[in-house]
Formats: sequence, C-alpha cells, structure tokens
Amino acid sequence: MLHRAGLPVTPERAARLAQALRLVPPGERASLYWACRITLVTDRVQLPLFDAVFAAVFDGMLDPADSRGDPNAPPPVGAEPRTRPAPPDHRPEDAAGAPSGGEPRVGQPGPDGADDGPERDTVLAVASAEQRLGETAFAALTDDELAQVRHLVRRIVLATPERRSRRTRPGGSEQLDLRRTIRTAQRSGGDVVRLVSRRRRRRPRRLVLLCDVSASMEPYTRVFLTLLQGAVSEGAAEAFVFSTGLTRLTRQLAGRDADAALARAAAASTGWAGGTRLAGSITEFLEAFGRRGMARGAVVVVLSDGWATDDPADVATAMARLRRLAYRVVWVNPRKAAPGFAPVVGGMAAALPFCDAFVSGHSLAALTEVAAAVGAERR
Repeated sequence: MLHRAGLPVTPERAARLAQALRLVPPGERASLYWACRITLVTDRVQLPLFDAVFAAVFDGMLDPADSRGDPNAPPPVGAEPRTRPAPPDHRPEDAAGAPSGGEPRVGQPGPDGADDGPERDTVLAVASAEQRLGETAFAALTDDELAQVRHLVRRIVLATPERRSRRTRPGGSEQLDLRRTIRTAQRSGGDVVRLVSRRRRRRPRRLVLLCDVSASMEPYTRVFLTLLQGAVSEGAAEAFVFSTGLTRLTRQLAGRDADAALARAAAASTGWAGGTRLAGSITEFLEAFGRRGMARGAVVVVLSDGWATDDPADVATAMARLRRLAYRVVWVNPRKAAPGFAPVVGGMAAALPFCDAFVSGHSLAALTEVAAAVGAERR
C-alpha cells in the first residue's frame, strides 16, 4: 500500500520490517506503528503519507484482501501516485451541504444539520474478525469460523528451548581445542603461537505432542491436530494421538498441505472419539518410543482434558516416568477456562503434580500461552 501510494519502500526495507516484527512482536497498535515507521520511513516529508496509509490499513478502514482479484474494485486508499498527503475533498457541494453525486459522509453534517459523529470513532467501535475469533472458545465456533481459526493456527510457531549438543565448533572460550591448536602450530614450525578454543553447539530441543482424540475432546480435536500438523511441518517435532490406543502420526502430518495431512492422519489412526486410556497410552509411548530417546531431554506437550478410565494411581506412575525423562511437561486442558474449574478429576489430579506448566489452550488467544510454555526454560 505504501509503495502504491508513492512512498519509496524497497524490498530491503520490507525484509528489515519482517526481521523487526520477529524480534519485537507487536502487542498493541503503538508498537506496530513505531516498528513500521522506523524501518519504512526515510524522510520527514513522508510522515503525513505514511500516517494516512497506516491509519487506513490498521484502523479497520479497509482490508486490502477484500478487493483482491476483482478488476472492477475501486482503487484502495493511498493508491494514487503522489508524494504528499491526500488533499481534502474539493468536490462541489450542493445546497444541502453534501458533496454532489453521493451521500453525506460520516462525521459531516447531513441535510438536516445533524452530525453523525467522527468517522474514526464509528470504525473503532467494531472489533476485527480476527480479534473476535481469538477470544472465542473453539467449541463455540461455527464451521466457517473454525476454518478461519485453523488457518490462523498454522501461523503459530512452537519453538523449544535450546540445548548444548555433544558436537563442538571453533570459537568461544569454553575449552581448549588441543587438536586444532597442534594443527595450527604446524604452520609456524611447531611453535604454539595461538591457542584455539572450542564451544559446544546449541540445538533446539525435541518437541513431542500427545493429543487426546477421545469423544470428550472432539470440539477441540480439529484445531489441535492443525497445531500438530504445523509443528511437524516446520521443525523437528513428533506427533501422537491417543484414545483407546496410541498412534504415531509424524509421517502422516508432514507436508505443507494441511488438509491432505489431516486426511492421512485420520486414515492411519484408529479409535477416534472413543474412551480415554491415559495411563495406558503414556506407558505405551514410553515403552515404544520414550525410553529409546525420543522423550529424553524433550519438551512433551499433552493435550487432554484428563477424563480417563484408568486408575489415577496408574496415571501418576506413568506421568512420573515421563517426568524423569522429559525436560519439561506441558499439559493443555481446554476445560481449564471454564468458570469454577478445579482439577479434581482423577486422571487430571494425578497428572498435575508432574507438569511444569498447566494452560488451557481453549481459544486462539490461549494458544499463545501454549507457545510461551513450550519455549520456557525449566526452573
């Protein structure tokens, strides 16, 4: 929009803006404004034009995607080739005081002299669709809204903390690299002129996701599986679903096509929308995959409401084994956001003492807490 309005925005500045938004994620309008202004504006005379286009886009006055692909759509705000702010409306006014050929604009006196109020106040009174969907629980969404939320969920990045690997690289001051020091000394006749040090490489920890697909979790299963698909396709994550049994879906969820990946996952898994064998599924994971190293030092995320048919003592035993292997255990329970919730269900009460974080994840906004819990360091 800025480029079409006449402001010289280069691809290099657009890339710098993307880096700035990754370093400082905008939580409010002011932080977004200053990040864009610092990276995109190069001259003071560009400020009026920048402010006009920024207000038009981010204050809800237009959506650039509304007219995308429509050749008959009117030009968007700021599309005129100019280098100064848009001039005021100088169209001839009729006797009633309204611009000829149109209706009175909001914020200007109408034919009867009444003022409808400022346009900006009217626009800001309406919440954006993304903000409204972000606060609504997944169970209360319609099918169309759920499709929009799943599209937004794919943008969430589950980044785990880093760990020191066994491999090393030159540099740093952690320890002396004797082999490289001697090899370097051969260039100076065997005299050790420079000591070469090395440091341990750092790698992100493995992420393991265990998702409950029983009948009690059905309102949240589609969104959670979309979250699993995004984590598997973006990085080194392992995905499992469980109900009456455990199924590994890492290979089925790999790939950029989310719908095709979820279709393959549904075909590969059995026991959907059934009962929940929480202790049995966690034990099966530990016996088949966890003790081989998949859970060792990893961040394990369990997405379940804790309603299980197992004995709570068995759940506690399985969670204790999982806790000894994992770096962090994050439990995501969508029932946590319900008014008056208390973890008194047998399975949830037995598992909670072995969890490092307990979050709800019932809405799009709550999934940000899940991402923060996954990326946190162990205390």
